[in-house]
Amino acid sequence: MIWRAGYRLLLWLLFPWALWHLWWRGRRQPGYRQNIGERFGWYQTQSTQPVIWLHAVSVGETRAAEPLVRALAARFPGHQLLLTQMTPTGREAAQQLFGDMATIVYLPYDYPAAVTRFLARFRPRLGILMETEIWFNLIDACARQGVPLILANARLSEKSARGYQRVAALTRAALGRLAAISAQSREDAARLERLGAAAVEITGNLKFDVARAPQLLALGAQMRQDMGQRPVLLAASTRDGEEELVLNAFARIDVADLLLLLVPRHPQRFDAVAALLEKHKLSYVRRSDNRPVPADCRVLLGDSMGEMTAYYAACDLAFIGGSLLPYGGQNLIEACAAGCPLLFGPHMYNFAEASSQALAAGAAIEVVDAAALGERAGELLGDSAALARMSQAALDFSRAHRGATARNLAMCERLLQPH
Repeated sequence: MIWRAGYRLLLWLLFPWALWHLWWRGRRQPGYRQNIGERFGWYQTQSTQPVIWLHAVSVGETRAAEPLVRALAARFPGHQLLLTQMTPTGREAAQQLFGDMATIVYLPYDYPAAVTRFLARFRPRLGILMETEIWFNLIDACARQGVPLILANARLSEKSARGYQRVAALTRAALGRLAAISAQSREDAARLERLGAAAVEITGNLKFDVARAPQLLALGAQMRQDMGQRPVLLAASTRDGEEELVLNAFARIDVADLLLLLVPRHPQRFDAVAALLEKHKLSYVRRSDNRPVPADCRVLLGDSMGEMTAYYAACDLAFIGGSLLPYGGQNLIEACAAGCPLLFGPHMYNFAEASSQALAAGAAIEVVDAAALGERAGELLGDSAALARMSQAALDFSRAHRGATARNLAMCERLLQPH
C-alpha cells in the first residue's frame, strides 16, 4: 500500500511535466499537441460492438503486433478492434496498417481517473499489452473490473529487470494480476517469473510472423535499380551519436563506388543527420526528394517512415543501429526475413535472444566498435560468396522461428471463451 500511494503521489507531481513534455515534443512532432484529451481518458469515439483492445507503445511494437491483429480480426469478426499507442509515430503506423479495420486512440497516462474513464468508455472484453508495457494502475483497474489482460510478446532485458526490481512490490502485484503472459524466450520468461509473474508461456517472437508488404518489396527493387550496380551498405535505425561513428567506419571501407544508405531511427533527427553529412562534406540525396541517386553520390539519407522493408530489400549488407552505443540495439528480425547479411555492435541487450540466435545461425557478425565495423563491412562487401552464405542463413533462421501468432491467438481464445 505504501508503494502504491507513493506511485500515485509521484504521478501527480509529474502532471505539470507531462503537459510540458507534450508541448515541448510538439515543437518538432506536432502530433504530440493533438488529441491531448485522450492522454487523460477523454475520447470522442466509442464502440457498439464487443471490444478487443491491444496496446503497442510506438512504431516497433505496432508493426510487431500486425500478424496478431490480423489474426484477431479474422477469428473474431463480431468484435471491434481497439488499438492504443503512446507516440504520434506509433499512431501513424497504426493508421497505415489498420486504419480500415480498427479504432485507433492514445492510451491515457497511468492516472487512476484517466484509466477508469478509458475502461468505462470502451469496456474491453480482452486487453493485450505488447512487449514490456507494465502500467501499475492500468493493470490494477483491469483486474478490479474483470478485464483479462495479457502481456504479449513479452521481452525483458536484464537491465530492465533490475529497474523493475527497484519497485519490486509494485511490480510483483502488477505481474501477478495479469491473466496471462506470452514470453519471447526462456530468458525473458525467467526474468518475469523472478519478478513475480505467474502463468508465463514461451510463445516465440511475433516479429518472425510479420509478412513483408509486396508494395515495399517492389519499392526496394525500384530503389535498387535507381542506385545502379553499386554495392550498398545500409545503416538501419541509427541513434544519436552513432551516425558519426558510422561515417568514420564508412571512410575506412575501400570498396569502389560504395553507397551508404543511412536511416536514422527517429524522424525528428533527419535534419540534424543531413547537417552532419554536410559537415563531413559527403555528397548525399534525401529519400524524401524521391529522385534517382546520382553516380557521384556517396550517401542516400533515408528520411522516410515505414520503408525499412524496402531499404533491406535494396542493400547488400546491413548494420543494425542502436548497438555501437549502449541503446540496446534494434529489431534484426525484419532484416533476416529479407535475407539480409547483418553486422551489429556489442550493445544488443534489448534483442539478446534474437541476436545470439542470428550469430549462431551464421546470419550475423558482431563487431566491437566503429573501426571493426568498417573492417568487417569491407571484407564482406568484397566477398560475394560470404554474403550469399549469410543471406541464406538469415532466411533459414527467419523461417525456423515462425509460429508465435498461432500460439498467442490460442491464448486470446481461451480468455475470451467465458464471454
